[in-house]
Amino acid sequence: MRPATLVRLALAGNRTDTARVVLTALSALLATLAVLAALTVLAIPKPAGDAWAESEQYRNALLREPGLRGGTAFALLLLTIPVLALAGQCARLGAPARDRRLAALRLAGATPGQVTRLAVLETGLASLLGTLIGLGTYLVGRDLLHRPDERGRLALPTDVLPSSGALAAVVLGLPVVAALATALMLRTVTTTPLGVSRKAARERGPRPWAGVLIGLGLLCFVGTRPLLYQLEDDEALVRWLVPLLFLAGGFAAMIGVVLGTGWISYRCGVLLRRHARRAPALLAAGRLMSDPWAGSRTFAALLAAVIFGAGAAAIRAYFATKDEIEREHALLAGEIGGGNSFYLSTMDLVDAAVAVAVLIAAGGLIVALVEGIVARRRAYAALVATGVSRGTLGRSVAWQALTPAVPAILLALTVGMLLGTGLNGRRVTSGEWSIEVCSAEASLCADPATRAQYTEVRHFPAVDRAPDVPLEQLAWLGAGALAAVLLTVGVGLLFLRVSTTVEELRTA
Repeated sequence: MRPATLVRLALAGNRTDTARVVLTALSALLATLAVLAALTVLAIPKPAGDAWAESEQYRNALLREPGLRGGTAFALLLLTIPVLALAGQCARLGAPARDRRLAALRLAGATPGQVTRLAVLETGLASLLGTLIGLGTYLVGRDLLHRPDERGRLALPTDVLPSSGALAAVVLGLPVVAALATALMLRTVTTTPLGVSRKAARERGPRPWAGVLIGLGLLCFVGTRPLLYQLEDDEALVRWLVPLLFLAGGFAAMIGVVLGTGWISYRCGVLLRRHARRAPALLAAGRLMSDPWAGSRTFAALLAAVIFGAGAAAIRAYFATKDEIEREHALLAGEIGGGNSFYLSTMDLVDAAVAVAVLIAAGGLIVALVEGIVARRRAYAALVATGVSRGTLGRSVAWQALTPAVPAILLALTVGMLLGTGLNGRRVTSGEWSIEVCSAEASLCADPATRAQYTEVRHFPAVDRAPDVPLEQLAWLGAGALAAVLLTVGVGLLFLRVSTTVEELRTA
């Protein structure tokens, strides 16, 4: 099959195929903007001077201080996780119709390899379209947002640009990664002239081995501080080992929670089948047990955002306690104000990033739920034709979504909280300190001859305080995640009504 023919067939399809391509391109666009923003932060040159020299052309300390740019870039890269999960959900949109189209190509003489290359090419071209639009949006936005203030300082690093090689790697690399991921997912799929079959069907439920990954992730975070004390003399080793431990630990814990949702879904299905007495719960139990990994695929992006948000809440609690201790010290020393609100204001930006991630994850949830309803519309239509009411089916969809979502969100909140606590430690400490205080008038204190007789040294004991558990912030985060699930259920019920007509028995 010639390349031109492959491209033409990859772009062919109905309105659902067009929607899949558009949504995949949109996901690639968002991922491109996040990666380019991170590369722009890393491209800021180090100012001349010592290690503490700052880039004074920026207003935000996250951009001024070289030591904070790595963390800022890492936070921007974390935003690509829900975006990539959204891309994975969009790639499954309209899968039954695409399977029939690929089977027709096999019936016309195409080989299995050609059909696989066709599916991979479709994803790659859609992603390439998104990355190209994302690059254009980035370049145009860079010019529009370049607005120095009266002191010549910038709100964003619009005065720097990543290298051309980095730009090309992002624009071309993301489509290649998407294409390779599609090929990896299709490795167990065989397209025949009679349809699509999947190998290695699961005969037993998932095992709780995901807990091992969660434990390893927590161990990486908890063990970092003792490791720093052991390797404090080897700065070169600490410089790359600590970020590697944080990255590996966070990734392992996140994968563990996502995979653990499959085990949670299966166990919830078992409990529903054992104790439920009504049709909606029993239908949901059957679905949860027959495809427990649907929960892992559906909630992956949302759970990643919840873990990140819970960890940020724990870090905010640590900084709040530290700021409180510093203000108490300033009050004891007779100073007005005190404390350092920089880290707390930085956490406001992190919370905004978490909110964006939850919104993106909600989009992925909607796509996943609608795709599942459309893919099973023949089964739903058959149930309606045999006398099952649409209300019963709607309640079964709600049971199927909410039953694994609630414990999975609680697990994600717990793991994120433990990761954040392990990062900074469980207590905030401040050693013993003393200060010289002049208790006379300002004129006497300013005179070196009289200052000494009015000066006294005040000693203050060490402070060891445990940060408060941010129950309120965790509750809001969990409620927001649960609201996203409820929103997707509501949208899914709208599609359920049009997908359960009797005509679907012939057209599905």
